[in-house]
Amino acid sequence: MRDFKRYLGKLGHSEKTIITKTNEAVHFTDWCKEQGTTAIEVDYRTCLRYIAQLKERGNTVKTINHKLAHLRNYFNHLTLEGHRMESPIEKTIIRGEKPHRDYELLTTYELEDLYHSFGMDLPADATFYNRMAAKRDRTVVGLLVHQGLDTKDFRGLRLEHLKLDKGKIYVPARRRSNARELQLRPWQVRELGEYVEMARPVLVRKVKRPVHYDQLFPYGEQFTLVGILVKKLRAYNQKVRSAKQLRASVIVEWLERHDLREVQYMAGHKHISSTEGYVQDDLEGLREIVENFHPMNWT
Repeated sequence: MRDFKRYLGKLGHSEKTIITKTNEAVHFTDWCKEQGTTAIEVDYRTCLRYIAQLKERGNTVKTINHKLAHLRNYFNHLTLEGHRMESPIEKTIIRGEKPHRDYELLTTYELEDLYHSFGMDLPADATFYNRMAAKRDRTVVGLLVHQGLDTKDFRGLRLEHLKLDKGKIYVPARRRSNARELQLRPWQVRELGEYVEMARPVLVRKVKRPVHYDQLFPYGEQFTLVGILVKKLRAYNQKVRSAKQLRASVIVEWLERHDLREVQYMAGHKHISSTEGYVQDDLEGLREIVENFHPMNWT
């Protein structure tokens, strides 16, 4: 830690502050060793586990943020020394009380189960139109539970935004969200292709109001359609409440596998603070993981 102390000295910190920051860095590096990693290799997800442990030990939000500030100094030092490309917690700030949500988040397994269960109970004697509508409904559900699309995102989708040859979909910007290009699952590519070629032409002819023929989902029905589909999804999982809940569940799931900036892009958030708002949800899930699976609790 000598190099870190010199680094802090050059920043003009007092001797007392240097000791505090160094002690926090030592505590963190010792914790990393217990987790089988190092401060040079540790990732964002593992840092969240550290934060969850700080919460468990009774640290206040203010104290945790102070500790994170000390660790940012340490990560900045490692970055300047060429040991890391960037700090995994550069923008991470723990907020106060978790915002009240009137729903429970769904797990990754539950999201996957919703998609793979939906539409499998279509009657054998269903009409041709109903079968085509079911293809549309399944593609919409896929975009809700895999790409975390907001209800209003569907309105701006055009045929040209499907990039099936690349296995991606482009989601255009809206007033409160940025544009992004999202990866599709292999089975979504197949089903979206079938929807465009087979189902969409049939459904367009049934729309009573004028239709923008380049629109992926016929104009005028996507808002009510999503609401209807959410009600149908509740038959498969009683926890389902709204499209907003599904989107929040997807974003929290992304936070388990991607860093904050990547999730900001994938979610279309204009500001990183919007993404950070979901970190608190992730910490709640991590708290359960620590309580249930921490080696100290194994019997």
